[in-house]
Amino acid sequence: MRILGLETSCDETGVAIFDTRRGLLAHALFSQVDIHVEYGGVVPELASRDHVRKALPLVHQVMQDAATAPEELDGIAYTAGPGLVGALMVGATLAQTLAWSWNIPALGVHHMEGHLLAPMLEDEHPQYPFVALLVSGGHTQLVRVDGIGQYRLLGESLDDAAGEAFDKAAKMLGLPYPGGPHIARLAESGDAARFDFPRPMVNRPGLDFSFSGLKTFTLNTVNACRDATGLTDQDKCDIARAFEEAVVATLVIKCRRALEQEGLSTLVMAGGVSANRNLRAQLQAALAKLGARVFYPAPQFCTDNGAMIAYAGAQRLAAGQVDGPATTVRPRWPMTELAPL
Repeated sequence: MRILGLETSCDETGVAIFDTRRGLLAHALFSQVDIHVEYGGVVPELASRDHVRKALPLVHQVMQDAATAPEELDGIAYTAGPGLVGALMVGATLAQTLAWSWNIPALGVHHMEGHLLAPMLEDEHPQYPFVALLVSGGHTQLVRVDGIGQYRLLGESLDDAAGEAFDKAAKMLGLPYPGGPHIARLAESGDAARFDFPRPMVNRPGLDFSFSGLKTFTLNTVNACRDATGLTDQDKCDIARAFEEAVVATLVIKCRRALEQEGLSTLVMAGGVSANRNLRAQLQAALAKLGARVFYPAPQFCTDNGAMIAYAGAQRLAAGQVDGPATTVRPRWPMTELAPL
């Protein structure tokens, strides 16, 4: 089965072709970062318009790269949610239109299920059951995964997700959007001993997250430095280091707790924040002490991409799931509502 995947949930247009026998044949991605950076965040209307401009040319490019004609496709998968409603509608409309004109089925895919399954694109991938840490955009979740569609939410962020917290901390330091990579770069030159930021909710039972207090602590530290001597470049590096260490430590502690609670020894980490090298290193070290392993996608598949949607769609289309003729998207869509395979 050969599936075309379209991802247009937010500010990246991703297209890919996945073959269930041969694997990933081709993929392409266009990031809108340069469009949104001057606004300090994603502007939904601009995101939708750029998906309109880029999606179809990327489809042509990927089909050419994969040497695939329309008649060789067995279906189209597209992101139906969660995400920005206008951006989702662009991908859904294009997918349904192409599916109708090529006489093949289309299927709306859950964006976070795509992230969760992205490590399956690697040669060495996890086996079920496992615990998944999903850290993408507005989501920070711990999920027990017993199979595709067999999900049980263990914990989630009660306010801002980790990625949002990185963006807001970066803004406090005068760094561009998106904040995660800029915080990570500054943190490499920071003094780890200068500031000790709190690890939110780690002393409470349960697996939920909260980063609002950490943001407030960061802002107070920035203001204290600015009032004392002005916010220097070294201040920024030290604050970035302390902030990143606090987020990473919190995620590591909760992941270890989730594995112990569920009696499992495999963790999957996916989503944009999973590309953070410090987080990967500390998770690997912490889980090795438990005799556990961590799996994550290749860096190019940590952010939003068409490959994960093509893979997830292929699994569900192969199981007989197909959309009706109506184009439906769900900006809010709990992953636990998905049907098991």
